[in-house]
Amino acid sequence: MERIDLLLTGIGSLVTPQGNRPRGGQSMKEVCETKDAVIAIKHGRIAWFGPVNEFQEQLAGSEIAVTMDVGGRLVTPGLVDPHTHLVHGGSREHELVLKRSGVPYLDILAQGGGILHTVKCTRASSEQELYEKARRSLDEMLLNGVTTVEAKSGYGLSLEAELKQLSVAKRLDAVHVVDVVSTFMGAHAVPEEFKGRSEAFVDYLVNVMLPKVAEEGLAEFCDVFCERGVFSIEESRRILVEAQRLGLRSKIHADEIVPLGGAELAGEIGAISAEHLLTATDTGLAALAASGVIPVLLPGTSFNLGLATHARARDMIDKYDLPVALSTDYNPGSCPTESIQLIMMLASLNLKMSPEEILTACTINAANALGRGHDIGSIEVGKRADLTIFDAPNIAYLPYHFGINHTYGVMKNGEMVVWNRMLMTGTEQEGGVV
Repeated sequence: MERIDLLLTGIGSLVTPQGNRPRGGQSMKEVCETKDAVIAIKHGRIAWFGPVNEFQEQLAGSEIAVTMDVGGRLVTPGLVDPHTHLVHGGSREHELVLKRSGVPYLDILAQGGGILHTVKCTRASSEQELYEKARRSLDEMLLNGVTTVEAKSGYGLSLEAELKQLSVAKRLDAVHVVDVVSTFMGAHAVPEEFKGRSEAFVDYLVNVMLPKVAEEGLAEFCDVFCERGVFSIEESRRILVEAQRLGLRSKIHADEIVPLGGAELAGEIGAISAEHLLTATDTGLAALAASGVIPVLLPGTSFNLGLATHARARDMIDKYDLPVALSTDYNPGSCPTESIQLIMMLASLNLKMSPEEILTACTINAANALGRGHDIGSIEVGKRADLTIFDAPNIAYLPYHFGINHTYGVMKNGEMVVWNRMLMTGTEQEGGVV
């Protein structure tokens, strides 16, 4: 007799993309919907799912330890947020007036604001202060339905401060229910002590910081802000190629403000993802498609910066068959929000994406942007039982009824960790939810 640890019943609608690989082009619209469904979970993984009227035949004779009814609600794979700057000190609300008066971001950065202001705050914060601040944000993300999140460093810009950020992310991954995937982004800006000496800072990154990060196993990916006035194509290539040599996979902040050629570089070096892409050219998008690079779009950033243009999601999907992913870009400057559901609404409004495309972008494509499509991102037998339960009748309702959190429950590894919109803390370790 097979034992089922948990049987999730009363699922009004179960909606999921299928498979393990990223879904591009028209296949982003292809989601599987099962009405009146149940999910059987064993050892934290999905053992079976399907219509309730097939349940008795498929699982006849099974011993069911616990049954839980979700009250006719919508169930999807757990959401994945593949681009955040989770760990940082301070905030930058004082720059809001500058932005609203039309001062360009690169001008704010050149004046010592922007990233450089957050660097000062992060360096001045203790590891415990950074941990507590990031943990609160991680709790908010979990309450919004996110079960896996990427966390970039890049607000230290020195060996000591970057290691501090990455250590906080590693600690959170160990104690918090949400999986935290770390990305080293020491190449986020040139710090004040290297002002006017970007080549020297790149030498420091390549010869000192990268080897130490790799040696201590503190990051899985390496990212670079490839942008005019920050890191050139040549500098970005040097950093990312060296990171690859040390075993870190590449991501690129590409073509966010000017079409510098970051998308083309992502294709050239085989990055797992290229992110932002507001000004990416047709040549750049073709390079992504040719190399299987996942575009991670951040509509909250262009919205918050008041930009008139947005990433060309429709061209990426319809013309280049790219597997678009979506993310919050949670950070203290250009997009200070932990709400992936706000991003869903903005993807519908400004990127003209359909509800099915949005779900795919926030699940299987986002999971693949973190190299985890084999384990999460869709509801499949054998995958982790990471699920989000929405108090909504269908997936179109999520971007339609905006400004609120629709998440009713969240399951992580077969354990219900959010229920009735509240954290199910149970046991706590170092203040983290486990």
